[in-house]
Amino acid sequence: MSRGKTKHTLFTNHNKARLISGGRGYFDCLEALIDNAKETIHLQTYIYDEDETGNRIAEALINAAQRGLKVYILLDGYASQNLSSEFINRLKDAGIFFDFFEPLFRSRSFYFGRRLHYKVAVADASACLVGGRNISNRYNDMPGIPAWLDWAVFAEGEVAAGLQNVCINTWNHNCEHNQRISFVATAPGITGEECHIRIRINDWVNKKTEVMQSYMQMFGTAQTEVIVMTSYFWPGRKLVKKMAAAAYRGVKVKLVLASISDIRIAKYAERYMYRWLFRKNIEIYEYNKNVLHGKIAVCDKKWVTIGSYNVNNLSAYASLELNLDVMNEDFATVTHQKLSEIIANDCTLVTKDAYTRKYRFINRVFQKAAFIILNIIFFIFTFYFRQHKRAI
Repeated sequence: MSRGKTKHTLFTNHNKARLISGGRGYFDCLEALIDNAKETIHLQTYIYDEDETGNRIAEALINAAQRGLKVYILLDGYASQNLSSEFINRLKDAGIFFDFFEPLFRSRSFYFGRRLHYKVAVADASACLVGGRNISNRYNDMPGIPAWLDWAVFAEGEVAAGLQNVCINTWNHNCEHNQRISFVATAPGITGEECHIRIRINDWVNKKTEVMQSYMQMFGTAQTEVIVMTSYFWPGRKLVKKMAAAAYRGVKVKLVLASISDIRIAKYAERYMYRWLFRKNIEIYEYNKNVLHGKIAVCDKKWVTIGSYNVNNLSAYASLELNLDVMNEDFATVTHQKLSEIIANDCTLVTKDAYTRKYRFINRVFQKAAFIILNIIFFIFTFYFRQHKRAI
């Protein structure tokens, strides 16, 4: 192991990458990642529920710790606060290092809106899983209940070492001093593979806006088409301008958004923006089959960004987010095909005429009210660290 800082803005070259869809496929992959690990496991996620899925992954992690692996779990202190002390103690008693990110009532810096939104698992600095799924039954395929739609990428190679270093840094900033990790991970590349992947972090408080810059780059350089699937669409002004400019250049911009949302006020606010999108010739598709929770985009069938980042202001300016950018035409072609199939089979094209017929004046008033309320909530969530940044 060597000491030093890692750069996440550069592409690593020697990797393998595979797109993961479906709840069962994701959790089978996560369990295999844990079971095949030999030395270390890092798991960092937003929501961890104490249900069948949570207990299944917990058992795999406990078994890994009992095999002698060092296992580190970091969960968001707000979204995972309902875990019982018995569940947590069972993990700790097995030798697992466990902590919460920014617990609400014992945080060193009270940033209510700044949450750990990562969904990351890394084994041995050589294999990793990054996506948008939390560890809970609703993100898994349960008997008679399909999982919410989401995506992940399983990668092996150089990117996993960089991602493990990200996990180490995040862990060290939140754990007790005597549990800090003092090394930086390195791993040999996979020879013969040319899959370029880079780690992208958004942590606006600490002046990292890499995922937002990836989206800006997509719309700024696209030549033919950009497909964006996001569960809570509420972009800032800079990205809106980039989207409009791309559409004006003749780039086909397709947004795959939720029809069924777990946060209704967010959907109302989202639909308030539709009329602006119509004027900019941006295509809107609403996914009807289930709750949409995916966060993925593909540009010109050449590169993909995938991870925890929603195209909205909370992801841009509040939460800690992590994506992988995969610059590989085979991977991008598969991703484009999957998204195109969903658009064709499971989505409804929302046109200006259909929107006007469905949403009368009173509906649009509610949509505007939701948009205003969401902006007020965003201001409250980010007010403290906006003031903090001004003081620096």
